[in-house]
Order: sequence, then structure tokens, then C-alpha cells
Amino acid sequence: MPQLLSARLKQDTLLEVPGVYDGLTALLAEQAGCEAAFVSGAGLAFSRFGKPDMGLVSLSELATCVSQMREATELPLIVDLDTGFGNALNVQRSVALLERCGASALQIEDQQMPKRCGHMAGKTVISANEMVGKLHAALDAREDPNTLIFARTDALGVLGFDEAMARAERYVQAGVDGLFIEAPASGQQVGAIAREFAHRIPLIHNLVKGGNSPVDAMTLADLGFAIALHPLQMLQQMIPAGIASLAAWGRNESLNWEEKQALDLQDINRIVATDSLLEIAKRYN
Repeated sequence: MPQLLSARLKQDTLLEVPGVYDGLTALLAEQAGCEAAFVSGAGLAFSRFGKPDMGLVSLSELATCVSQMREATELPLIVDLDTGFGNALNVQRSVALLERCGASALQIEDQQMPKRCGHMAGKTVISANEMVGKLHAALDAREDPNTLIFARTDALGVLGFDEAMARAERYVQAGVDGLFIEAPASGQQVGAIAREFAHRIPLIHNLVKGGNSPVDAMTLADLGFAIALHPLQMLQQMIPAGIASLAAWGRNESLNWEEKQALDLQDINRIVATDSLLEIAKRYN
């Protein structure tokens, strides 16, 4: 799987990547024809634990989630590794573990632990020197050279645009495979990022409804960005459906399954390939 993502990023077209949170959403992304999926740290915190994106998901919990997704899909998985869960030595163990679990790419950011959502106020960042050391540690730790290491800086919202650009340059020089400058404040800043880096390294951008996303996917494509992440798109659509269903149930209303566009059990079994598994089981009877 890592080599598939490496090859895809050599194409001169934007790769749009949905956020996934478990085996089912990863499987749905594959069946929809997506070329990759993003294991979003925020998505895992929200969906798996009902917690905010504030560094509360542990390395072992992330590894379990990635393993479950890899069992369900062959899609390349871009995994949000947050801060790498500690210093350079922690980063090395984190990279080695997530690579064994099936990660195709690992995204590491320069926030201080515990981190918080990149679109949230109150972030703090480590020194650029420390982050460069962590990136070198990550690059040294991977077993497969096709496993990609993406560097993300959150310095823009903390130290300003110029510092974010300076850090980005240092991270590129460290040899990473992709660059993500989180939460540009304007389309002008997005354009400046593209002019400086798009011809040198794959650029990544988050598109989040309600977050700091000043441009759309079409603009990113025109500017030469390589990856547009949609980390919460499915979750932001699933939550209202769940709220509406439970609100009706709480009012003791009978649910009209046709009107609610609900799947029946046979539909779900078809999605998860139950018949194929039953055929395999017959071999052992």
C-alpha cells in the first residue's frame, strides 16, 4: 500500500482524501472509489471516544484503530500521528509501530504535547530544532522507504506566517515527503505557500467545514497542491442523521424506514461481504 500512495503523488492532479474512523468507514471509502483515506486524529477522538481533539488518544489506541482499518481495506492510509507521542525516541517507536499496523503515510506536527485541534486557539509549538530532530528520527525509523513522512507545522497561528514559512523550509530540507502548513488565514497565504513550495514537495491542506479553510478543493488543485484532506466530512454528515433518528425515537415516533433512507440488514451485510465469508466457511464444514 505505501508504494501506491507514493506513485499517486507523482501524478499532477489533486488527491482528495476522506477522513475515516473505523473499519466500516474505511470500507465505505474504498467502495466509493477513493484512492486513499485519512485516519484523522480529531475523527478518532470524536467518534471512537466521544472526546475533543486535545491529545487524549494514546499511541496504543491509535495503533489498534489503524490495524482494524487495515483489516477492512487495502486503501493507502494516511495516519495522523499528532506530535509523535513524545520526543525523537518516542517518534521512532511510534513510526515503527504504525508502519507495522498498516500505515502508508504518517503526518507529524510541531505542537507541544498535549496537542489540540489545529483549528483551535491556544496551541503551542516546540522549537524548530526539536521538530527537525523528530523528523529525522521518523525518517530513520521507517522500514519501507515507500512509507511517507509528512511534516505539519502549526506555527502560523502561534508565531505568525513568516515563522511558519521558515519552519516549513527547514522541514523540507530535513527530507520529508510532504508538507502541511496548518490553518492559513487567507487565500493570499495559501497562494504564497503554493508559490514557495508546490514545485518542490507535495503540499497538503485541510478542508474542514467550520474550520480555518479559506479556499476550496478547486483552488487547491489550481495552485498545485497534492492532497486535500477532508478529515471530518463523513462524521459531520453522520452526526445530524444520528441526532434526528434518536430525537424521533425519544418522542416515541414510529420510524418510517423508507422516508429515513435507512439501510436494511441485507444492505449492511452486502456492504461487509457477508455472503463471501459464508462461502469461505463452507470449506471447513
